[in-house]
Amino acid sequence: MLPKLFSGDKHLCFGTLLVALVISSLVVACNSREPIRLGFIGGLSGRVADLGIGGRDGALLAIELRNASGGVGGRLLALIAEDDQQDADIARQAVSKLIDNKVVATIGPMTSAMAAATVPLANRAQLLMLSPTVTTTDLAGIDDHFLRVIDSTTEYAHKSANYHFSVQGSRRITVAYDLRNQAYTESWLKDYRKGFEAAGGALVEVVPFSSSDDANFSVLAQRLLQPRPDGVLILANSVDTAMLAQQVRKRDAVVHINACEWSATERLIELGGKAVEGVVIAQFIDRENQQASYMTFRKAYLARFKREPGFAGLLAFDATNVVLDGLAAQASGQTLKQAILARREFSGAQSRVRFDAYGDAIRDTYLTTVRHGAFVRLH
Repeated sequence: MLPKLFSGDKHLCFGTLLVALVISSLVVACNSREPIRLGFIGGLSGRVADLGIGGRDGALLAIELRNASGGVGGRLLALIAEDDQQDADIARQAVSKLIDNKVVATIGPMTSAMAAATVPLANRAQLLMLSPTVTTTDLAGIDDHFLRVIDSTTEYAHKSANYHFSVQGSRRITVAYDLRNQAYTESWLKDYRKGFEAAGGALVEVVPFSSSDDANFSVLAQRLLQPRPDGVLILANSVDTAMLAQQVRKRDAVVHINACEWSATERLIELGGKAVEGVVIAQFIDRENQQASYMTFRKAYLARFKREPGFAGLLAFDATNVVLDGLAAQASGQTLKQAILARREFSGAQSRVRFDAYGDAIRDTYLTTVRHGAFVRLH
């Protein structure tokens, strides 16, 4: 039986947004100018809600802090959040609503599958879409209205493949990957296979599955372990990774379990417990970072939302600030995309965000493991 996920967060989701809009409205009442509307799209319910809620809250915090310092060009900002429910049709409807609400840009989507479904719509409307967490290579190197603040899957997959082969000593790997976010998992798998096989390793079993409450992780674990691999690689969200890791550990106490950055939210450790101890994941965030900008951000996020920001909160905070800085720098006759790409480099809470000519970003990444119930940086 799977745990009931985020049973109370649906109310938190809309309540938080309502509070933000009410606050903005009260302040705007003293200001005759309409607020600048930004959109957010992500999974705010269901199995990927930890990612979407973290992203929404990171965006909300960036807007609230900017409003506290006067907004942009004397205008305050308001966030309109939409739940894509990790469903392509619903995601397209959500983007259409944001377009109708005349948002100047959208933060999100938070998964590659939803980006693949909605980027064409954003392109037709010439709406800037800046994702905190989408990494699929399918959207790389294209001159469109989609930008992102992190690298494509190539960086994380190759870094992981090299570590599994060279440090763990793995030569035979089995893989489970989620078809519900196929644009991401297949892109990640393709890059990983290339790196791992080039080093001399082999993927001896690759098993697709569809994320749902009905997924049979017991059977999936048996299939992954049947070839007696050195390691198991899971390409899935935090909930499914935790559930599958538990089933693998019940059957094999020593096989290496590795995962992808999509799974690396605090929810993974909460649900996975001892089963995810030692899991190795390439990440966008160094939770041990002590630089002043990150500590200030983390303190503000904890005070506002009473939980750790994780990578979703951090990256959405950075993505939103890129949009706000772009708006502040936007010249007459210049699009927001042009303003952002003309500047190219922005300060993030933890590391700099550097865009190429297509709006793909270069950003620091870290290899981490779970140790004593916390993510710890390896190198």
